[in-house]
Amino acid sequence: MNILMASSEALPFSKTGGLADVVYALSKEIVSKSKEDTMSVVSPFYGSINKDKYRFKLLYTFDVKMNWRNIHTEIFHTMYEGIDYYLVKNDGYFARNGGLYGYYDDGERYAYFSLAVIELIKLLPYKIDIVHVHDWQVGMIPCLLKVRYANDSVLSKVKSVLTIHNPLFKGYFGVGSLWDFYGVGDDLFYSGKIRLDGQVSTLKAGIWYADKITTVSPTHAYELKTPDGSKGLWYDLILRQNDFVGILNGMDYKEFNPLHDKLIYQNYGKKNFVEGKRKNKLEFCKEFDLKEGRPLYSVVSRLSDQKGLDLINAMAEFVVSNGGNFALVGSGEHYAEDYFNNLHMRYLHNVTVYIGYNNEMAHKCYAASDFFIMPSAFEPCGLGQMIAQRYGTLPIVRRTGGLKDSVTPYSYDINNYQTADGFGFDNYSVGDALSACAKSLMVYNSRPKEFNKLRQNALKADHSWTKPSKEYLALYKSLAGK
Repeated sequence: MNILMASSEALPFSKTGGLADVVYALSKEIVSKSKEDTMSVVSPFYGSINKDKYRFKLLYTFDVKMNWRNIHTEIFHTMYEGIDYYLVKNDGYFARNGGLYGYYDDGERYAYFSLAVIELIKLLPYKIDIVHVHDWQVGMIPCLLKVRYANDSVLSKVKSVLTIHNPLFKGYFGVGSLWDFYGVGDDLFYSGKIRLDGQVSTLKAGIWYADKITTVSPTHAYELKTPDGSKGLWYDLILRQNDFVGILNGMDYKEFNPLHDKLIYQNYGKKNFVEGKRKNKLEFCKEFDLKEGRPLYSVVSRLSDQKGLDLINAMAEFVVSNGGNFALVGSGEHYAEDYFNNLHMRYLHNVTVYIGYNNEMAHKCYAASDFFIMPSAFEPCGLGQMIAQRYGTLPIVRRTGGLKDSVTPYSYDINNYQTADGFGFDNYSVGDALSACAKSLMVYNSRPKEFNKLRQNALKADHSWTKPSKEYLALYKSLAGK
C-alpha cells in the first residue's frame, strides 16, 4: 500500500508547529515498522530550506494551470529516514522571507500547491492508494479528486484521509476562488457542502469529501461534535461521524529522552530519576538565579489565549506567593510578555522568563521542573504535557482535548497515586486552576512517597507513535481494501 502525505509543512524541512512533527513522526514510524507499506510526503519547497544540507534531485518539471495562470513547477526529491519527500518548488509562492504563512495570497499559494500535488500523483511511477491531507491548506484535494477528476482513470481511484489539527483555521475564501483557483463551479458553494459562514471553507470541503476524517485525540473528536467545542464545525462532523475518529498523537522519543539528552545538566532514567531531577533543578536554579530548595513550576508555550493565559497568570502568582519558583519560555501576545517580565521584576529570585523560543532552555525546564503548567482553553492534542511526563515532570492541565487523553490526574477521593501521572481540573476557571496548584503543592510538601510515585508513573507513560501508527495503518487498509 502506498500512502502520500500532503502537508503545508513537514520536518525536517519546515515547521511552525505540531503539524510538521506529526507528518514526519507518523511517516517515520510506519516505514520503520511496515515492510509492505511506503510513505511519501509532499510539501512546499520553501526558501528557508537549507539546500546544501540535503541531497535534492530534480525529478519533474511541469506547468500547473490555474485559470489564466500557467505556473512553472519543479518537483525535487530526497530520501530521509526511509521516507520519500517530494518538494514543490515555485519561488514566487514559497521563497519568501517572512515565514510560511500570513500572506495576502495564502489562498492562491495553497490552491496552487494542492493542484501540484494532484499532478504529482499522476506522474509518480507507482500507484498512490491513499492521499492523507492535513488542515485547510490542502483540504480541497479530496473534493477535487471526487469532483474535478471523478472520471480520471488514475485519480478517481485514490482514497483520501483528512486530519484536522487546528479547527480555528478553516481556509475561508470568496466564492470566486472556486473557479479562479480550482477550476470547479460555484454550484459546490451553493449546495452548502463547502460553504461556512457565507464563504468557501477548504477545511469544510475536506470534511465533506474525504473518505475518512481524523483529529489528533479522541476527546477532541468528541468536542468537535459539540456546538461549544467545534469552532463551527459540529453539524458537518455529526453528519460524517461514522467516518470520523480521534487518534491521539505520539511524540518524538529520540529528541526528548532524559537518558541521552545533551541539552540538560545531567542525564537520568527511570532508575535514578530522583537524584537526576534533583541535580537538574539545582543547576537550573544556579544558572537562572532562583532560590534553591523550592518546588519548580514551568511553562514552555506559545503565549496565546488558546493556552489559557489568564489561568497561567493566576497560577504563576499563586506559585511564587506560596513558596515556589516559576520559569517560562515562550512568546506571543505582547500583554502576556509584559506581564511575565513584570512578574520577574517583582520576584527576581523566584521567577525566570525567556521571551522567545530557546530550545536548550526548554529542555532544561522539562528536566529540572517538578510541575508543568498547561491549562489550555482548548487543546486538540498538546505536546508539552507528553514531553513533561517523559522527563518525570508532572503536568497540571485543564482536562480538554488531548490533555484529558494523555494525563491521569491525581485524586484525593480515590487516592490513585499508584496510577496517576499529573494533576487536572475540568472547568475553565481561576478557582479550579488554583485548586489544582494547591493540590500539587500539598503532595510535594507533605507526601514525598506519593510525589515520587507520580513522577515514576509519568516516566512510564507511553506516548510513542507505536499505537497511533497502528491505528492509522488500520484506517488506511480499510479504505484500500487490504
